[in-house]
Amino acid sequence: MKKRALFEKLPDKIPSGSAPAYAVAALAFLLFFDYIIVGAHVFGDMGLFVKATLLNAALLAASYAVQARVARYIATHYSDLQKTLIRVALSISAYAVISGGFVLLTAWLYIGQRLFASTLTVHTLIIIYIVNLAAIVLITGLWETFDALARWRQHEINTERMMKENVNGQLESLKAQISPHFLFNTLNSLSALIGEDAEKAEEFVDEMARVYRYLLQTNHSSVDQGDFGQLTTLKKELSFIESYGHLLKTRYGDGMKLYIHVEECFMDSRIPPLTLQLLVENAVKHNVIRASRPLTIFILSTVDGQLMVRNNLQKKNLTAGAENIESTHVGLTNIVTKYQLLSEYRQGLPQPVIESNHEFFTVTLPLIS
Repeated sequence: MKKRALFEKLPDKIPSGSAPAYAVAALAFLLFFDYIIVGAHVFGDMGLFVKATLLNAALLAASYAVQARVARYIATHYSDLQKTLIRVALSISAYAVISGGFVLLTAWLYIGQRLFASTLTVHTLIIIYIVNLAAIVLITGLWETFDALARWRQHEINTERMMKENVNGQLESLKAQISPHFLFNTLNSLSALIGEDAEKAEEFVDEMARVYRYLLQTNHSSVDQGDFGQLTTLKKELSFIESYGHLLKTRYGDGMKLYIHVEECFMDSRIPPLTLQLLVENAVKHNVIRASRPLTIFILSTVDGQLMVRNNLQKKNLTAGAENIESTHVGLTNIVTKYQLLSEYRQGLPQPVIESNHEFFTVTLPLIS
């Protein structure tokens, strides 16, 4: 994408120097701090120099530790990009208060108590505080700028990945439905119906048309819009699955059962398109389907606003289905990846839960409001 090129050379964060460089910089700052706070005479007495340096190092380290802890708290609780202004305001305010406390303690020690015969004045301390506040604003602004650019770059990368996942997943679904094997079975079922029941054959053709129309529209929409977060309503997805299920039930007869029970209040919720089709297709591919051992698929809404897709487990022979087993992992991985990418922009979005035991295979999908 052209947008990404603008940010590809930007670092994810402010580059960090080597440990020796940091040590030298810290030592230089500490010596400068000794000079400003105590006075030039601190360098004329080794005992005084050691005591003052140790005390000042402890004061600076304590101030840094408190600021670092506050910074972690703010970053954790206000990490969303939408909360950048709140995060910046809180950071600057917190650092200003902490610095103010540090200045008051310094004033008490070096002005009130005249520790180490300090030459520090109130005027100098006020200047130090003002300069410190300016540095806080500057550093916070730079950090947030680098952070915003890094997030934007990640946004562009995830946008491209999501588009690719959408197109790949929809292409796989489309390929599965237009494969010669699927077409042969579908047309074979239609041929049998035409000779037995013309009315059912007409209904079958209508449902088949709905299936292909939805597949083509979904794929076309994804490619044209380039929308990484493209979602479809649960109502549309279930309508498609009912048509898709009709084709399967016509083909397998009593060997295939599909039950859908979703509360009306969840119909406007959204999920990635063709998610249910992938799950139903996988269940059909990897399980024995006979009238004596019917494959039963349940699509149910849960009380906590999620969608559960469950089928009874009666696996096909491993050797016979080896090729299909691989596609199952591809389908499930595609679904999980879509939700992972969506969660980058929807904080708190749960991930799909995949469970399997000797009786059932269950996938629980979060519904997106």
